[in-house]
Amino acid sequence: MNRYIDHIFVLPEDDANRQIANGFINDSNIIRRVIQVLSPAGGWTHVMDIFTKNHVKEMRKFDKQILVLLIDFDGRQDRLNNIRVQIPSELIDRVFILGVQSNPEQLKTSTHKSFEAIGEALAQDCSENNNQLWQHPLLIHNQPELERMTQSVKPFLFRQTS
Repeated sequence: MNRYIDHIFVLPEDDANRQIANGFINDSNIIRRVIQVLSPAGGWTHVMDIFTKNHVKEMRKFDKQILVLLIDFDGRQDRLNNIRVQIPSELIDRVFILGVQSNPEQLKTSTHKSFEAIGEALAQDCSENNNQLWQHPLLIHNQPELERMTQSVKPFLFRQTS
């Protein structure tokens, strides 16, 4: 990963989220050299520990780095704000928090798709500007964060389609 050009790291909470992220980057419209899925953190609190200990300093050094925190919201309405207040103000424009309102297993059951197929469908939605799966009841809460993130990453993450 060239840290001096626009790039994205995805920090997943668990293996299910990692599989969704891998499905996302496997979509043919994604430019894979600018995105990397990191090892699962082992829980949303561990995501925040890893972010604080490893990524804050790194993001301050490399201003082209974007970080996606991929977590389970576990039905908690306050989780997004609880995480957001822990992000240094100078990095808030480059850190995005996304995830399933409950957990990925419920989304998998509801959609009848594998985790990787869910990720591919989410990437396709983004590249085609249709947001069909993003409108799912377990994902719709991501809309404000998704819109904010799309403005930052779409210019360098997706292949130009004609």
